[in-house]
Amino acid sequence: MKNKPVTSMLLPRYLVPVRPRDVVLLDHAVVVLDGRIAAVEPRETAIERFPDADKLELPHHVLLPGLVNMHTHSAMSLLRGYADDLDLNTWLRDHIWPAERRWLSAEFVRDGTELAVAEMLRSGTTCFNEMYFFPEVIAEVVDAAGLRACIGSPVIEFETAWASGFDDYFDKAERLHRVLEGHSRLTVALAPHAAYTVTDEMLTRIADYSTRHGLPVHMHLLEIAWEIQHSLQEYGVRPLKRLEQLGLLNDRFLAVHMAHLGEDDFELLAATGVNVVHCPESNLKLASGFCPLSGLLRAGVNVSVGTDGAASNNNLDLFGELRTAALLAKGLAADPCVVDAMSALELVTINAAKALGLGHELGSIESGKSADLVALDLNWPETQPVHHVVSQVVYAASSRQVSDVWVCGRRLLDNGSLTTLDLPAIMAKAKAWNQRMAVQ
Repeated sequence: MKNKPVTSMLLPRYLVPVRPRDVVLLDHAVVVLDGRIAAVEPRETAIERFPDADKLELPHHVLLPGLVNMHTHSAMSLLRGYADDLDLNTWLRDHIWPAERRWLSAEFVRDGTELAVAEMLRSGTTCFNEMYFFPEVIAEVVDAAGLRACIGSPVIEFETAWASGFDDYFDKAERLHRVLEGHSRLTVALAPHAAYTVTDEMLTRIADYSTRHGLPVHMHLLEIAWEIQHSLQEYGVRPLKRLEQLGLLNDRFLAVHMAHLGEDDFELLAATGVNVVHCPESNLKLASGFCPLSGLLRAGVNVSVGTDGAASNNNLDLFGELRTAALLAKGLAADPCVVDAMSALELVTINAAKALGLGHELGSIESGKSADLVALDLNWPETQPVHHVVSQVVYAASSRQVSDVWVCGRRLLDNGSLTTLDLPAIMAKAKAWNQRMAVQ
């Protein structure tokens, strides 16, 4: 039987497929056909089977599934360092929201998202879960750059430059869903801001639309302890119980932060299939609290990791984020054995793919899945010698070591150079925003 034409063959020194778990393959090949993984097999076997494939040698590299950033506000890259060293309430109400009232526009979102996408690509992110205004503009930027994203359509009870009120927010969410339905790389989520900024009426309508169309719901939840007091005072129940009563707790719900969980919450989350998104560096920087990562994993809850926006992190670097998540979990549990290196890597690969309902497409290097891949060069002083590949990736490697990135088999980062983005132009626009905002 004659083999089909093959677009490329990647030949890394090390291959971490993530599934099967705890496997590191040496001198294997990943064969890519029409943007999908056609084969994962020993190097010599692949070369013999596919002699005409375009071969890329990666002699010092580990090949990983593309990383998935499960919580971002991409355009807020233009607010990086704008209001630091403040508590969450002061940061949000006295600085970030006023800045957004002044500067939020389609231009702001386009330029900020381009900056974020460049940063994420250069650090190995191939897919991200977004929540910000002007989502149609974000979708355009992501589509042009060739990445993959779940585009959250925001809902909040006050007027913004993008929408005038709840009906307007919801109409725009429906329109975005219609426009992107069936897109190969872009999906849509409903993105109510938080339990304290969205009413029961809004949440009921969101739950209904999510159920009818199978859309994820992406929401900040239990980021600060005050949310519990507010919910008890306004609704007579804790936030999670309120959302359960409104029909939101299911395997499409993406609960971001979750830094103030009660004893009974672990069982509820596991029973309903809720996906928790842990943002350790943002929570640490804002002193918001601690998501109990090891306890959630032990309870069987699917947990993934997001950076949050660059305004509160201040970067979009998932390699740094997964290291922080693992180390923080060990410290909080007073147990160095919890959240080992493989478990940490799963947070930004297979767990994240599952949370987005894309486990059949992403999160591991397996035949039939999309060729969303990252090559990390381990031939740096910081990652030598290589005693344990996954440990080096999680505890020692830097995003600076990302050399190549593919999405759907398309090479978006080629030996450190972006292939679909004009980085000098993006940097020039970021500097122009810096000057514009400094003048006001």
